[in-house]
Amino acid sequence: MKTLDIVTSNGALAVVLFPGKGRGVVALRPFAAGELVERAPVITVPASDVPALTSTALGRYYFEWGPDDDQAAVALGFGSLYNHSYEPNVAFEFREDEHVVEFLALRDIAAGEELTVNYNNLGELAANPLGFDVR
Repeated sequence: MKTLDIVTSNGALAVVLFPGKGRGVVALRPFAAGELVERAPVITVPASDVPALTSTALGRYYFEWGPDDDQAAVALGFGSLYNHSYEPNVAFEFREDEHVVEFLALRDIAAGEELTVNYNNLGELAANPLGFDVR
């Protein structure tokens, strides 16, 4: 991996600046398939506040949340900074009763590799287009 500017790290993960792409998350150590990469606490936003949230800078960084997906959750830690890929190496699972999002390795991941998720998550919606160009 070429040298990237590390913004912050926790020893296992780092947020880096990718030229022409912006921030993203990189593994600082290997992860095995199925391993927990991160357990990120979330700040839950009630449905009535979601329209206000979407008009702020955080409007690009939240997860749909709740039984009807009408709430929002902003993941702390590195959780809201994983970049999108249609061929991700990490999946996310909501643990709404615990107010966390878990990020799990889909395959073995090498140190230095960017960690990506499919913003549509997995399943039948995984291939749906997003409202921006994927880099």
